[in-house]
Amino acid sequence: MPVEQLPLFPGDEPQAVYSPSGTRRSDLIAGSSLSTAMERFRDHMVQQDYTENTVKSFLGDLRILERYLKGSPPIGQISTKDLQGFLYWLQHERGKPCSPKSYARRLTTLKVFFAWLAALGVLPADPAASLVHKPVQTPLPRILYDSQVDQVLAITRQMMAGEKPDPRPHLLVSLLLHTGIKKQECMAIRLSHIDASDRAGPVVHIRYDKPRMQYKERRLRLPLDWARTLAEYRKVYEPQEFLFPCTARNLEYVLADVAKLAGLSPSGGLSFEMLRWTCAVRDHRARMDSDRLRHKLGLSQMSWRETEPKLVRLAEPPL
Repeated sequence: MPVEQLPLFPGDEPQAVYSPSGTRRSDLIAGSSLSTAMERFRDHMVQQDYTENTVKSFLGDLRILERYLKGSPPIGQISTKDLQGFLYWLQHERGKPCSPKSYARRLTTLKVFFAWLAALGVLPADPAASLVHKPVQTPLPRILYDSQVDQVLAITRQMMAGEKPDPRPHLLVSLLLHTGIKKQECMAIRLSHIDASDRAGPVVHIRYDKPRMQYKERRLRLPLDWARTLAEYRKVYEPQEFLFPCTARNLEYVLADVAKLAGLSPSGGLSFEMLRWTCAVRDHRARMDSDRLRHKLGLSQMSWRETEPKLVRLAEPPL
């Protein structure tokens, strides 16, 4: 996660100094109290456009740590052993339930908070770096089998060639099957993000407005015939700025109609998430390099540690 400058408080701030990496440092020092560091961390999260829920959750987790450490000790005195003890206490000694999801989030809070302090140069080393992230065990996501992919694409091609041609379902499904992008990424695609002139096939650029999300930006290849579908789609729908000038709910209805026509079970249906996982599994089976696939999906290293084992299991041949 890129570390940005913390806002300065007027009146009593020392002149800002810079770390060797060029990142502007705050007024924090190793002797600063945990509560002071939490206040600066809150300002940092607000500046970086963290969601309100994320800010609230992270600060709540750090307050629990503060209570466990009996006060607000200097951040430079908090060791890896302290954090390991805190995590054990959460699970076995606190006297309150700690679900796997809550545990995973609190561990993430520790990693993000102390990595931020270390990156600022406030701490000589990150005491949370060696903590083991235990992914929450959740059911495997649903995917389309190869035969179902063929069924779905056959239906979308029929819809595109019918008496009242509708190229939108095929454009959408083929986009998701080949790129594995998320729903919000799909909705944010502008026509200016698409390069259909490349002879090797059209390319879509996944963009983010927020600086802290720029590591998710990527350039994804689409099949050659997608450019032809795009041209037909533009004739029918006449989009002006965004590729899909409608709500996400509208596209979910499109997927639901395709699923019904393709004979998919009502419980399975067809969704953005299912097509994303289907794309990832197909790429994994095609032996795409692990780091390349992680980048294609726009995942951080931490998220990939939870995602990759699921991909491996989903890609295994049936017993």
